[in-house]
Amino acid sequence: MKRILAIVFCLLTLHSLAQTAEGDVENLSSMESGLPVVLQEIAIIPEPVTLIKQTGHFILPTNIVILANKSPELKQTVAFLQQRLTIPTGHFVSVIHTPSPIATFKLIINDKIDPILGSEGYHLTVGLKQVIITANKPAGLFYGVQTLMQLLPKEIESKEEVKGIKWAIPCVQVTDYPRLGWRGLMFDVARHFFTKQEVKQYIDAMVRYKYNILHLHLTDDEGWRIEIKGLPRLTEVGAWRVNRVGSFGDFIPPTADEPRNYGGFYTQEDIKELVAYAKERFVNIMPEIDVPGHSLAAIAAYPDLSCSSEAVNYKVRSGEKIMDWSRGAPPLGLVDNTLCPANEKVYIFLDTVFSQLAKLFPFEYIHVGGDEVARNFWEKNDQIKELMKREGLKTIPEVQAYFEKRVEQIVVAKGKKFMAWDEVLEGGVSQNAAVMSWRSMKYGTEAAKAGHEVVMSPTQYAYIDYMQADAITEPRVYASLRLSKAYEFDPIPADVDPKFIKGGQANLWTEQVYNIRQAEYMTWPRGFAIAESVWSPKEKKNWTTFFARTEQHFKRLDIAETKYAPSVYDPIFTVKRGADRQLQVTLSTEVEGLDIYYSFDHSFPDRFYPKYTTPLIPPIDATVLKVITYRGKTPIGRMMNMPIEELNKRAGKK
Repeated sequence: MKRILAIVFCLLTLHSLAQTAEGDVENLSSMESGLPVVLQEIAIIPEPVTLIKQTGHFILPTNIVILANKSPELKQTVAFLQQRLTIPTGHFVSVIHTPSPIATFKLIINDKIDPILGSEGYHLTVGLKQVIITANKPAGLFYGVQTLMQLLPKEIESKEEVKGIKWAIPCVQVTDYPRLGWRGLMFDVARHFFTKQEVKQYIDAMVRYKYNILHLHLTDDEGWRIEIKGLPRLTEVGAWRVNRVGSFGDFIPPTADEPRNYGGFYTQEDIKELVAYAKERFVNIMPEIDVPGHSLAAIAAYPDLSCSSEAVNYKVRSGEKIMDWSRGAPPLGLVDNTLCPANEKVYIFLDTVFSQLAKLFPFEYIHVGGDEVARNFWEKNDQIKELMKREGLKTIPEVQAYFEKRVEQIVVAKGKKFMAWDEVLEGGVSQNAAVMSWRSMKYGTEAAKAGHEVVMSPTQYAYIDYMQADAITEPRVYASLRLSKAYEFDPIPADVDPKFIKGGQANLWTEQVYNIRQAEYMTWPRGFAIAESVWSPKEKKNWTTFFARTEQHFKRLDIAETKYAPSVYDPIFTVKRGADRQLQVTLSTEVEGLDIYYSFDHSFPDRFYPKYTTPLIPPIDATVLKVITYRGKTPIGRMMNMPIEELNKRAGKK
């Protein structure tokens, strides 16, 4: 009788299903160690190349032994595994360096290179008694450990001990390696300063999903964030501005007496520490100094870098309007935020900056910006006219091309490779210039066909500063990017030689991101989608299975106390006017299986309210539509308050 009850209990507590390599699921129960095991769905992000589910589970012993060699490159991987296993489980974890039958986890560098794995791939075998990870290089072991963590129950993400958990890992065989070598996240620390510790926190989050490039946007109109020896005003003046909170870009211009005490910068020692921290986690940091545009912070510090005589009055931007986008790109500058291509002092300045950057950042590339250059001040400037005459330049875009070629010469002279945003293609750059394509896939495709190295980071898939739900719930910016759209990202166009596509990247601009919690909210879960696009085989991508895994990772992020956006559960509003000019509101959801409930009477709907089934026509005097999504009996979306006035605006005139 007791045995029957135990089996019934096991079946009742079965939490989810385990995936097979083909994506099928097995209905499993286990009585290992004489106790029922609550199984977790295998939910790995990014999806491995192959995963074969086998019978049984490995149960973490109370005394865990990690076997790894003493290589300095493995030190952080071992420390990571030891810490992650110790804190939530309360188990004792030790490390040995010589082979022993008591080893629980074996981290092994292959004696003979396995050609399928490359430098970042791994084999992971979870057996009944032992877990083995093998790789050609230490990076592969690190990524294998990240996958291993995702096979453990979600409580492994806890920062404190969790009692009553059966620490079971499903027995599997995994072979995994990345699709692309460049798997990047861009973190804009110029618009808002993020501390050294917060950057480390961002690195810790990104490596769990196998990102390996952190692109730091270090300078812009709103701040210069890196110490440059011999140019103290860059951080004394350029790193500080007036504090403003609200809708960035529309702030009231600061008065002369408002304190400029909001900001910060990284000392060179800080940078060395961050570079070392990232390297231990197999992340390269690429610095960006954005020139010749987006340079107001530098010009406020050193006005003679500008072509404009008004530069002596310029201040670091605090979020007031400084660009006119009414005619599209390139914008019209309301102030001249550009370095002067005709001024030799500019090239001396940049030589100093890039000399020091080259020593601080081991990564082979330096990003020099080149985007959104407001050239209208150049058009009327005598120095620019003289430069054009002297150098035989016919157009203003050729002036920027002249600047970019000079800058590339400086970067290359420091032993680095030049990378810039795709606008630099307009006037022409050298064949060796690498291009980061942001305006669309089109420009990256053209660059690759012209033989340039390309990193794809197009706005329509990879700009994670964009709103991810309706504008009534999000800090308002100029476009939206939902999770399902981000998941469509394919960095390798069908008609391009893949050898020219280095990889892909998501970009987090921070005009409307004021703190690290909001940075997390904007990054996850869209960061999952981009990670899978650059790591996993194209043929394994599937939105339905991806979102099922994403929901499992929401639970992990909850336990880890990492903020993320639940926007995928929010309803989507589509409005039009019928033949009688009445407003019609269509509601839909990004994921299947959700019900939408609504009210027009200002009360808060739940599942006992009307359920949405057909387009809604607001009652004549209604002022707000409230909606919420449910999955079965459980509310899953946020309560949304949509003003009828806003819906009328979207539908156009009555």
